[in-house]
Amino acid sequence: MSYELTGKLVAKHDTVQRTETFKTREFVVEKSDDINGRSIVNYIKFQCVQDKTSMIDRVSVGDDIKVYFNIKGSKWEKDGKTNYITNLDAWRIEQLLKSGGGGNQDNEYIEPLDTFSSTAPDAVDDLPF
Repeated sequence: MSYELTGKLVAKHDTVQRTETFKTREFVVEKSDDINGRSIVNYIKFQCVQDKTSMIDRVSVGDDIKVYFNIKGSKWEKDGKTNYITNLDAWRIEQLLKSGGGGNQDNEYIEPLDTFSSTAPDAVDDLPF
């Protein structure tokens, strides 16, 4: 199952080579919600893995973005103790722009920042199934 979240990019970290064949990169999105007249701010940390680690390079800290992600969980046991780890694995990022003029504050879609966009007029579905 896939999820999405819209917010402001507030931090992006360097790529970390975890093993010879596995690398990750983390970034943080600020998400503000108004609940009962009170503004609640959350900071959500995402990770990109493998070939997706470079997709965050195309946006800058302060940009409004939409992140598409999967929730992954794992169980880790050591010295008789069990720990559960949850990761938000980002697989696509879209940069958003604020609409100009007319008082319209809705976000406007620009273009996904990955290598394939099914909404592009020249997109070709080359999947084998």
